[in-house]
Amino acid sequence: MRYISSILLTLVAVVSYALDVECVGIATQVVEGDDTTFVFKDEIHLRSKVGDVNWYRSDGTLYASNMDEIYPDEGCYTVNGSSFCVQLYQGIDDLDFTIEPTCENTVLHVTGDILSRAHTYSLSYNALAWNTEEWVDSAATMTGKLKKTILLPPLYGATPIRLCYDPQIREALGLDSACVEKELTPDSVYAVKMELTSLATARGEQGEKSNERNRPTSQNLIVGSEYSGPLEVAFYSNPTPGALFYRWTVYKSTERIVTRNDKDIRYTFYEPGSYRVVCSVNNAHCTSDSSEVVINVSESYLAVPNVFTPNGDGKNDEFRVAYRSLKEFHCWVYNRWGKLVYEWSDPAKGWDGTINGRPAAEGAYYYVIRALGTDAPKNASYTMKAVYQKKKLNADEAVIGVYQLSGDINLLRGKRN
Repeated sequence: MRYISSILLTLVAVVSYALDVECVGIATQVVEGDDTTFVFKDEIHLRSKVGDVNWYRSDGTLYASNMDEIYPDEGCYTVNGSSFCVQLYQGIDDLDFTIEPTCENTVLHVTGDILSRAHTYSLSYNALAWNTEEWVDSAATMTGKLKKTILLPPLYGATPIRLCYDPQIREALGLDSACVEKELTPDSVYAVKMELTSLATARGEQGEKSNERNRPTSQNLIVGSEYSGPLEVAFYSNPTPGALFYRWTVYKSTERIVTRNDKDIRYTFYEPGSYRVVCSVNNAHCTSDSSEVVINVSESYLAVPNVFTPNGDGKNDEFRVAYRSLKEFHCWVYNRWGKLVYEWSDPAKGWDGTINGRPAAEGAYYYVIRALGTDAPKNASYTMKAVYQKKKLNADEAVIGVYQLSGDINLLRGKRN
C-alpha cells in the first residue's frame, strides 16, 4: 500500500472526491501518480455519491451489491470504473536511527517496523554554508520514502538531526507529530571543506589609486588576473571545524617552489610569471578537494612623463612615473644650475613641484632615475650615486629590468580649471 503524498486533504465527517465515492469520518486522501488511497484514522467507512452501486474488489470479484454505504476491509476497490484503495493508519512505535558520518555522506541507519507499510519522512538539520566571509549555519530539510538507510550530504559541523515520519498524514488525521532527534557531535564530524580566499597588500599611500599599473582593483585578489610585482598576498584556507592539517603548495608554471603546512600563509611574488597557489585541508578521516588561486605577475615597466602641472586642479599635479613590477627605485630632480631640489625612492609617490615648501619656478628641470624590475637578472645593479649630467644614462637599457633614465621634466602651472 503506497501513500507518498502529492495531494493531501483532511476529511472530517463527510468529504467528497472526484470519484463516485465519499469518505465518512476522519480520513485523508493520498495521491501518487494514478493511484489514490484513502487513509482513515479510526474505521473505514465509504458512501456512494450516486446511490446504490455495486462494489468490486481490485481482482474483479463482487464485494457488495446495490448498496450506498459500506465498511470495507483494507484493500483496493472499484466503483463505476473508478479505482481506489483504503487503509487504516498505523504508526511506528519503535522508530529510531543511528548516525554514521563519512567523508562523502552522512548515513542514517533507521530501525523499527518501518517496512510493514509505506511511510514518508522529513529530516531537518543544520548545514554549514559559506557566505563569502565565514561559515554559517543554514537550515536544511529532506523528504522522501522512509527506508532503512537514508543518505544526507556530508555534514561539516555539529548539528541536531530530527527525523519525523508521515508528517503530513499525521497532521491531517489530527495526530501528534512523531519524531526522533539525535545529535551529530563535534567529535563525530568527519567531512572537511575549505574556501580559499586571498588578500593582496596594496603599496604606496594611495594603494591601487597610485600610478602603479596592474595593481589589484581591490585588496581581494581576483583569480587569474594579472598584477604588478612584488605582490604580497595573504592566503586563507577558511576550513570547516573538522579540519586539522593543511598543505599549501605554490607553483611557478609547473615547478613547485614552496610547500607549507600552516592554516594560512603569506607569500610575496617577485618574479614575473604565472603562479598557482593550491591548498588542501584534512583530518584523520577525510581530505577535502583542493582549491587554488591563479596569479599572473607582469614584467616590469617604467615610463616617465615630460610635463606636469602643479596648479591644484587635481590633474597631473605631481611628477610621477608610470610603472609596474619594480623592486628598487630612486629619482633625483635638479634645477637648471645642477642643484638637487628633490629626490624620492617610492615609485608610488612623486614631486609636487615645491622646494622647501615653496612653489618651484616654472621651466625645465632635469631628472635622473635608477630602477630595477622584478625581472632583472639576479646580479643586476646600477650606480646608486647620481650626478647632474646632461646626457642620456640608458646604457643598460638592453638589460631586461634595469632602468637608468634621465631627461627633462617641464613644470607648467597654467590656469586652474
